[in-house]
Amino acid sequence: MFEAVEELLVEHADLEKRLADPSVHADQANARKLAKRYAELTPITRVYREWRQAGEDIEAARELAAETADSEEAGEFIAEAKASERRREELTEELRLLLVPRDPSDDKDVILEIKAGEGGEESALFAGDLLRMYLRFAERIGWKTEIIDSNESDLGGYKDVSVAVKTKGNAEPGQGVWARLKYEGGVHRVQRVPATESQGRIHTSAAGVLVTPEAEEVEVEIHANDLRIDVYRSSGPGGQSVNTTDSAVRITHLPTGIVASCQNEKSQLQNKEQAMRILRSRLLAAAQEEAEREASDARRSQVRTVDRSERIRTYNYPENRISDHRTGFKSYNLDQVLDGELNAVIQSCVDADAAAKLAAAQQN
Repeated sequence: MFEAVEELLVEHADLEKRLADPSVHADQANARKLAKRYAELTPITRVYREWRQAGEDIEAARELAAETADSEEAGEFIAEAKASERRREELTEELRLLLVPRDPSDDKDVILEIKAGEGGEESALFAGDLLRMYLRFAERIGWKTEIIDSNESDLGGYKDVSVAVKTKGNAEPGQGVWARLKYEGGVHRVQRVPATESQGRIHTSAAGVLVTPEAEEVEVEIHANDLRIDVYRSSGPGGQSVNTTDSAVRITHLPTGIVASCQNEKSQLQNKEQAMRILRSRLLAAAQEEAEREASDARRSQVRTVDRSERIRTYNYPENRISDHRTGFKSYNLDQVLDGELNAVIQSCVDADAAAKLAAAQQN
């Protein structure tokens, strides 16, 4: 079992030796690539060594139990062997999960977009609540956030908003921004008494979330001739002009029809740069969908049109309940979740995804 891990141990030792060589760090890009691979292999190396040691402990305890069969010590050695067996089973499962193929984008930063859907102003207010939830979640973890573009509603919610979420430094394997937030894409449904409701009736509305890995410039080739750039005046709630110049920018990628816009910054140049960030990420996601069937299946669950029938999660205010419809996760601490305590909800998705990948790997 796990014979292939021996090759990974050799690779891990080689990487450790290379990273200790100062000359390697003269090429920062290559050094980062080596460090990333080293970080990926370190947990596998650690768990495999523990797994192998547990096996040796089992054999040693059994031998001692056999040698002392007629003494009181035999019972102690038998108990020790059983404890090591249980530990080895745990390590076997942990190692299997570590060997499941990882999403190559897991360590990437993301651009998260929230769009109001059915429900008018109430949906826009809920979109604002979701934005605050993600900002608080990022704050708790120590990620950096930056609102790239936003379109506020009359009552202070958001018709749509785009925010960049970035990690600080190198994240642990499986703890990158995309690794955690990629499960948030889809339709989020809310059940509550709206601020606009005078009769106290519970309404249902929805907002859509789209999460894409943020692309580096080198990852997506964009030709200037393939772009149509339109400029217009920024607008605030109610369509009131907040600029006296045409500083807002809308960029259309003509070959694909993908559009990105930004109006938050004061200058046209800044808005163009931010819109290009969004465009690059959308083009990267589109390219990955076309090239990888698995990535395509995952991203198809991120609903582009906010249809309540395609919901992934429900936020029920009267019962203080949050329910994830993909994993069956349910808890009654909605107020805490909306304040950024999202880890348990996201972990249910991580665990379900890992179980599905593990089952698929075992069938192949």
